[in-house]
Amino acid sequence: MARILIVEDDPGILLGLVRNLEFEGHEVLSTRDGEEGLRLALDERPDLLLLDVMLPGLDGKEICRLVRKEGIDTPILFLSARGEEADKVQGLRLGADDYMTKPVGVKELVARVDAALRRARVRDGVERPFQFGPFHVDFGARRLTRGGEEIELTEREFLLLTYLIRNAERALSRDAILREVWGYGYEGTARTIDNFVTRLRRKIEQDPQNPSRIVTVRGFGYRFIPEGGGE
Repeated sequence: MARILIVEDDPGILLGLVRNLEFEGHEVLSTRDGEEGLRLALDERPDLLLLDVMLPGLDGKEICRLVRKEGIDTPILFLSARGEEADKVQGLRLGADDYMTKPVGVKELVARVDAALRRARVRDGVERPFQFGPFHVDFGARRLTRGGEEIELTEREFLLLTYLIRNAERALSRDAILREVWGYGYEGTARTIDNFVTRLRRKIEQDPQNPSRIVTVRGFGYRFIPEGGGE
């Protein structure tokens, strides 16, 4: 499980968050003070930060900004009573990985925390290198190569490829892909997924117009077939 820091000034909400995340097996650090939250984030380096946006003094957005300024890429999830699109966009642009509007259900909260932790583990290269056809994926170095030559991928393309690899041979819905690769806070559509799949196909398919590795599951999503392609 993970070590999670919660910064929330409402004692009732804080207690509920701590209990539920501890019940899931996580180690939880908590504080109601923004300054103390920043200190804990920098000194303790937890695996995930859960920040209330509206804190007295140093608020959640400022904590996020300062943490990112230090080069720390720990997943950050915002909790806020404000659910307007502009607030969410601002939070995500500051470097947050997700933005939840209060009140949030326990199951949804746990699911979002788990998803953020999974994405972080992928990003940090927990998986062993993976070979499919002539392609080699080094998760730790975040590199895709073919015959030793690197194929340039954007951050999101690499995360998409990683998610497909980890779920090889399974039919994945567009909603699941959007949730797991882009996160719950992203306001994207099925077209977002289709565009990125098209871009990725151009880089790993022998014939992108007739794909054999990232195949379409009609009306549902996509399936990754490592041995496709015949290269």
